[in-house]
Amino acid sequence: MQSPFANVPPVVKNLLIINIICFLPSLFYSHNFSGDTDPIASLFGVYYFNSPNFRVWQPITYMFVHGGWAHIFFNMFALYSFGGAVEYLMGSKRFLNFYFICGLGAIALQMLVQAYEVHAATGGFTIPMNYATNDPAVIAKLQAIYGAPMVGASGSIFGVLIAFGMIYPNAELMILFIPVPVKAKYIIPVYVIFELFLGVGQFGGDNVAHFAHLGGALLGFIFVKLWHLQGPKYYN
Repeated sequence: MQSPFANVPPVVKNLLIINIICFLPSLFYSHNFSGDTDPIASLFGVYYFNSPNFRVWQPITYMFVHGGWAHIFFNMFALYSFGGAVEYLMGSKRFLNFYFICGLGAIALQMLVQAYEVHAATGGFTIPMNYATNDPAVIAKLQAIYGAPMVGASGSIFGVLIAFGMIYPNAELMILFIPVPVKAKYIIPVYVIFELFLGVGQFGGDNVAHFAHLGGALLGFIFVKLWHLQGPKYYN
């Protein structure tokens, strides 16, 4: 029986392996320690730049930390499903650069949005020394920005999805709950618009960094255009 990784190009294969390996310590901590704090996420997830928990390595390491089984499964499934085709066309070195560029773009846009929210609450991009408020909504927002790390490869994955949709626009995809195949050039833009809607809406209980997804998608779009990437003619 042929291995499911037999035709997976090297960068995608190694990213899958590294992400799974990095997920294992979180399983250990979640089963052996009480409380809400995951020391792996706290150390290697990325915090707002002015947070006392921010470390210089976090904008890279956060891409390899995930918040649970569903989080890592869907990210790795998307990487496995779409990353190979993109890597084959880009080449391995360029694809690796692209992956990290999208991940960095994700955290850049997320921090810009957070900076806007901090400025709206405090009048500055960092909390002033003498700042005080009794507004519970503002307090909750600042606690979320300064105290919650962002984790996951989703920003990079969104860049890969955008690249796939642009390079192979007529590739037909089977989507859950849709009984017929839908072309990539239709479904992926809808997905991005949905993320924008969720990000702007800021619905209660939603702890997903939607603007990070959009940041990865934006960088993916820009670099596919800059590199003039096009897929095989039979996909166009």
